[in-house]
Amino acid sequence: MSDVPEPAGTGSDASAGVGVRIARADEVEAVGRLTLDAYTHSGFIVEDDFYAQHLLDAASRRTGAELFVADLDGRMVGTVTFCPEGSAFREVARPGESEFRMLAVHPDARRRGVAEALVRRCVERSRELGCSALALSSLPAQVEAHALYARTGFQRARELDWTPAPAVDLIGFRLTL
Repeated sequence: MSDVPEPAGTGSDASAGVGVRIARADEVEAVGRLTLDAYTHSGFIVEDDFYAQHLLDAASRRTGAELFVADLDGRMVGTVTFCPEGSAFREVARPGESEFRMLAVHPDARRRGVAEALVRRCVERSRELGCSALALSSLPAQVEAHALYARTGFQRARELDWTPAPAVDLIGFRLTL
């Protein structure tokens, strides 16, 4: 079993004050909006993209997966969808593995350890469930996210690369637990 490395700059408070918890039913609309806003702000999609409705639909993610949110300074600033075995939201995980999707951080809260706290919660949850690995897929342009994945122990997993829609190529990553 490999350990996830400590965050870069351990000893600093890169993610100090970030709390991660399960989203409440009354928050799903805000979670969906946060997810879409984060993706559009980064230029990964536009509001009328076919995928925008999936990003907005946090209610379905909350019932078909585990929907985590991150709070910082008293406000919700990030989210991730954790997909254990049996979740209809899984796309690339193999049997015995978990997966996360739709990692999003509000633009004003970036570079404060929010994404890392969400990823670490997914790693922790995977271990709680006894998973052998945690998988994900990402757009090639999401290079900042790729750096986070490398920092937290993920490795490129080319066998997870796939094309879910025309002109949408995703690349895979896996953390062996």
